[in-house]
Amino acid sequence: MAKNILDLRPENAVKKLGSGSKVCLLSSKDIFDVLKQESCIVMANNCRIKHAIPGIMRAAQELDAVIAFELAKSEGGLPAGGYTGMPPAVYFETVVGYAEEMGFTTPFFIHGDHVTTKSPAPDVVADSRALIEAELAAGYTSIAVDASFNETADNVRISTELGKIVRNAGAGLETEVGEILATGVDARITSVKDAVEFMEGITANGVTPDLLAINNGSKHGNYTPGEEVHIDLKRTKEIFDAISKWHVGIAQHGITGTPVHLLSQFVDHGVRKGNVATLWQNIAHEGLPADLMGQIRDWSQKENKAIKLTTVVFKKEIDSIPEENRKKIADMAYEAAKDFLTNFRARGTATKVIEALTR
Repeated sequence: MAKNILDLRPENAVKKLGSGSKVCLLSSKDIFDVLKQESCIVMANNCRIKHAIPGIMRAAQELDAVIAFELAKSEGGLPAGGYTGMPPAVYFETVVGYAEEMGFTTPFFIHGDHVTTKSPAPDVVADSRALIEAELAAGYTSIAVDASFNETADNVRISTELGKIVRNAGAGLETEVGEILATGVDARITSVKDAVEFMEGITANGVTPDLLAINNGSKHGNYTPGEEVHIDLKRTKEIFDAISKWHVGIAQHGITGTPVHLLSQFVDHGVRKGNVATLWQNIAHEGLPADLMGQIRDWSQKENKAIKLTTVVFKKEIDSIPEENRKKIADMAYEAAKDFLTNFRARGTATKVIEALTR
């Protein structure tokens, strides 16, 4: 007899959801075990402002597409939730709250993006361990251990130590080789040699990630007017081919601002998870009341700080905007999500995952 897909939800997620929940929150390991060899990309959404979430969910349900929701350490870390004001427990409750409210039953995962560990110093590693443990306790079902700032040997050691915590909880694991920066093309673009050396090291330690994030020339954040997009798809495919013996897919960061025609090409070059973050912030800002958005811009300019850092400062006001603005943001997010999911060839992936896992 076929299993019920809800029976495959990780124990930590079920504990937070409750036994009566129909929300299909899966481990990304199970999802990528099915999809890594398929020509599709799972769209992972860093929703710094919550009002985009229902629109994304509506698009995923309509297109029968697996998706993910995530926040990085800088966005939703401990203790107060970084620059979004949403620590792991709050983000989990926010995403799942929308899923329950909307009757969203499409498979998805909640991911701790960029658990950044910039050195092998014990206190730095301990800080990352604490965040991972908090994310797993909150119900997250996937974690990205990002020790890419370190030399390969230290990256392997840190990723192994922290990756074992993730795997022991039944969660999916993403690792990273080559720093993904806010500046695009850089001398630190990931080489095939570095990627293979990392994979050989971590698998020798008994840990095989589901995904490897690389620096292929993308950047975090918005592209400035006139700035060109430089994403080395040739290098991406070379790395994907070189690590294919470990059945590991590529995670693509820094997608906001990338031309649509490139999005569709990512699939053919080994990308299996695509992070979309700043786009949802831009959409939310477009839909906020004009007076509130004016205050946000004024604060950003006065304090000479990036506009993303205003999110926590104005969280109370943003969370309580009128219903007409919430709807506007959700509708814009729905249209954008449909475009991404189509170009990511993600239509039908939800049914594919359910059928494969319950066979």
